[in-house]
Amino acid sequence: MSPDTTTSPTTALLGIYKKPDILFVSGEGAWLVAEDGRRYLDFTSGIGVNALGHGAPEVLGAIREGLESGLVHTSNLFRTEPGERLAEELVAATFPSQVFFCNSGAESGEAAFKLARRWAGTIGGKAKHRIVAFRGSFHGRLFGTLAATDRPAYREPFEPLMPGVDFAEVGNLAGLKKLVTHDRTAAVIIEPIQGEGGIRVVPVEFLRELRALCDEREVALIFDEIQCGLGRSGRLFAHEYAGIRPDLLMIAKPLAGGLPMGALLAAPHVAAAIAAGEHGTTFGGGPLVAHVARVVLRTITAPGFLAGVLKRADRLDRSLREMASRSAVVKELRGVGLIRGVQVDGDAQAIVMKARDLGLLLVAAGPDVIRLLPPLNTPDELLVTGVERLEEALS
Repeated sequence: MSPDTTTSPTTALLGIYKKPDILFVSGEGAWLVAEDGRRYLDFTSGIGVNALGHGAPEVLGAIREGLESGLVHTSNLFRTEPGERLAEELVAATFPSQVFFCNSGAESGEAAFKLARRWAGTIGGKAKHRIVAFRGSFHGRLFGTLAATDRPAYREPFEPLMPGVDFAEVGNLAGLKKLVTHDRTAAVIIEPIQGEGGIRVVPVEFLRELRALCDEREVALIFDEIQCGLGRSGRLFAHEYAGIRPDLLMIAKPLAGGLPMGALLAAPHVAAAIAAGEHGTTFGGGPLVAHVARVVLRTITAPGFLAGVLKRADRLDRSLREMASRSAVVKELRGVGLIRGVQVDGDAQAIVMKARDLGLLLVAAGPDVIRLLPPLNTPDELLVTGVERLEEALS
């Protein structure tokens, strides 16, 4: 332990987060290790960030390689190879598009709104600026993305937020058609799997209907795959289950293996609407994080990796169903791949705290849903162990 390590919480940090009195000092795979040596099975993955686990050799090796080049940051005034190659590889793995790099998911969302409005203005003028989001959504905590987030407790202290956002109900196509108009709507934004909203999987048929409606009314369709993308659902992106493409795709969390990075992929017709100087970032797509992200992307898209995720997801699913059959507390199981929700009859946060006492790290997704986000390469036996500890916490 270094001389400056302290075991008591500091008051120097702004009191935004309610952190437990545990100081983590190392991590390995699906485990986090506290200063007292106790090991915790991590089913949060840094809220979906550490897709390859803690201390992943691919990520650590890429960081070392990136540092050895001496290019950590150059700004976007200049070209660097890692960012350009990463953009090409993302496009090759997804759909014809152009890429804007930033530092977080919320920034990806802000860029999506600006680009959608810029494009909509070119075909419908300034009146075509409204954004349609959905009940249960979470898109970020900046003023634009917060305006499209359906969490009153997050919104109300900071109102007025960005105007021009309407909310629809997932699955209610008739209501959606009343909100999405050719002359006023710029974009519709949706998470194919709602994360903070309770791990709710949007039906693929509704996503297809949404795609058709946006095409009909010349509205940009934004998919927010910040949490459910990059392998978490068992596909590279969750919208692939519906067999459709967005006009704008928001990604972040696992992209750079734990380093801060987000990206927005824009289809050519939308990308063409924005000009040099109309948006920007100082750090986005820097050579170090882009080099690491290339390795992460190659790992997730390597032959057999996503098939392995689906196999592990099947094992997790069977364990959860067996647990639910024995528990009077479990009301519903939700999710696909390795993004799972357990709706409980009770306080989810209290169960999260009990699980932590038992050595399992979880995160809530609303007042009554426990979220499970294990690393995508978690061994089967640890997935079973995690469910066993969850069952103990539920009892």
